[in-house]
Amino acid sequence: MSKQFAVIGMGRFGSSVARALYEMDYEVMGIDENEEVINEHINYVTHAVAADSTDERALREIGIRNFDVVVVAIGADIQASILTVLILKEMGVKKIVAKAQNERHGQVLYKVGADRVVFPERDMGKRVAHNLISASVLDFIELAEDYSVAEVVVSHGMVGKTLREIDVRAKYGVNVIAIKSGEKFNIAPQPDESIHANDVLVVIGNNKNLKEFEKYA
Repeated sequence: MSKQFAVIGMGRFGSSVARALYEMDYEVMGIDENEEVINEHINYVTHAVAADSTDERALREIGIRNFDVVVVAIGADIQASILTVLILKEMGVKKIVAKAQNERHGQVLYKVGADRVVFPERDMGKRVAHNLISASVLDFIELAEDYSVAEVVVSHGMVGKTLREIDVRAKYGVNVIAIKSGEKFNIAPQPDESIHANDVLVVIGNNKNLKEFEKYA
């Protein structure tokens, strides 16, 4: 069953994450206390709800606990951000990812229950979205509208094989441009290069092809 996401706070960052997940065919609920904001993004999410995220009863009514990941992307209201994360944690939400304004805000979010804290200046919406849908994707950098670079942890089935044997170019249309093995960084690896456990492949390709490869990885 596909993962389900809820994004609380549909500002620039939250709407970017929500739209990226929606375009990757995931079920996404967009939540914002401002009904006008919700109406602006109603076509880019599966469900759009106007609700106050600091109201526990309101969150229960929309079934927030049913979502696999809840992204708290509240903008300038740091108090509401912290309180929302605290309520979600107490409600037993499986995974909470929260946006922080600064390092201190981030520290508090971790203390009250966030599983991961992101800083928009460092984590663009699509980068976060790809990281959320696959534990194997460590990083995702968009180079153009439909072309990106991804860092992907090798799957068990790749270990012990060579790049020639896994042949991701023929199977998925992506190219391996480097292999990271611990502190070692092998740029432009040869086809006979063996893959080891915990290696990270740096791959480049069309977003559609990368999505297929991420499922394999």
